[in-house]
Amino acid sequence: MSTRLYFICVICVGLLLTGCAGTQSRNTDPENDPWEGYNRKVYAFNEGMDKVVRPVAVGYDRIMPDPLQTGVGNFFRNLDAPITFINQVLQGKLKQGGTTAGRFLLNSTLGLLGFIDVASKMGISYYNEDLGQTLAVWGYEDSRYMMLPFLGPSTFRDGPARIVDNYYSPVGSVIGGNVRWGLFLVRGIDTRARYLDQDAELEQAYDPYVLMRDVWLQNRQYQIYDGDPPLQDYDLYLEDFDEEPDTGAGNTP
Repeated sequence: MSTRLYFICVICVGLLLTGCAGTQSRNTDPENDPWEGYNRKVYAFNEGMDKVVRPVAVGYDRIMPDPLQTGVGNFFRNLDAPITFINQVLQGKLKQGGTTAGRFLLNSTLGLLGFIDVASKMGISYYNEDLGQTLAVWGYEDSRYMMLPFLGPSTFRDGPARIVDNYYSPVGSVIGGNVRWGLFLVRGIDTRARYLDQDAELEQAYDPYVLMRDVWLQNRQYQIYDGDPPLQDYDLYLEDFDEEPDTGAGNTP
């Protein structure tokens, strides 16, 4: 199965869920999530799929020793380095791009295809950039929240950008056939296993959908602005409130 066919399946499921969304009018965040009715339907679909995926991830987490899990995570993170490098260049972050290229070469050779993160042991910084972040840097800063079938939280900007990143990744462009889909499956299970400790928090939330959306959007802003997002209106209000008031000392009436 090709990458193109996979995303055709995603689009078809999305269209099916759009037809099922009906006229649901619930909206907890009209500005960022105006399509909440549709997004909740996709969220419910993904939750249904997770009933199959989660037991596999639990078994993987129990069987796979921690050092091996770390190695698998390092391997897939190393595969993302070329995409990060391309987007750093597109954003004008040439120095960081050189660092990413160096990390990739070290980890791909001395690190045995990335299973051992030699670069981090040497104190070389890790960066993670994608096309969605690049589009934000180019001016497409705000985008509507959108739940994707199978893939989870995203935005109208980041969803198509993820497809482009996937197409030009080493797995998408170099590795083909069943090996590609085997890697995709392993990565999905490994990623799900890393979020198992967050399941309890979601289950205890009054509205798990809202919690997931708000946390994801906040984290996305953090990524786009390299850890220093602009202050929101509420933050500016608190900043003004914390300032020392002018008591008028020394002024004559």
